[in-house]
Amino acid sequence: EALNADFKSYAKQVIKNAKVMANEFINRDYKIISGGTQNHCMLIDLRNKSITGKDAENALVKADITANKNMVPFDTKSPFITSGIRFGTSAITTRGVKENTIPIIVDLIDRAIMNHENTKVLLEVKNKVNSLMSDYPIFA
Repeated sequence: EALNADFKSYAKQVIKNAKVMANEFINRDYKIISGGTQNHCMLIDLRNKSITGKDAENALVKADITANKNMVPFDTKSPFITSGIRFGTSAITTRGVKENTIPIIVDLIDRAIMNHENTKVLLEVKNKVNSLMSDYPIFA
């Protein structure tokens, strides 16, 4: 029964984090498919940011941020390129991240996406990501 209560608490935190994350993206003029989220993930249409999902995913990988390129409704790009990217909050929540850290994370994501061709900025973001996440070990 205690395990069930722990899981329910974790599941609620995952959704809280996802809602804050979606709002933070919206505040930075990212287009969330469906306007927000009711679960652990969100799909973002990147066309207004002039970057493909593939380029965003590659930039984020260089910054040690995990995300997946994803097709969006009425996508004009191939499934290998895509116009969107998908983020979720399950993994960071498992590490202990709460709502107050989400704006910092979204800021790092935004910085990587908006500077996707700038190796120096991507390295700076990577260092900040690793510093931030050192407070949230994978195995606590």
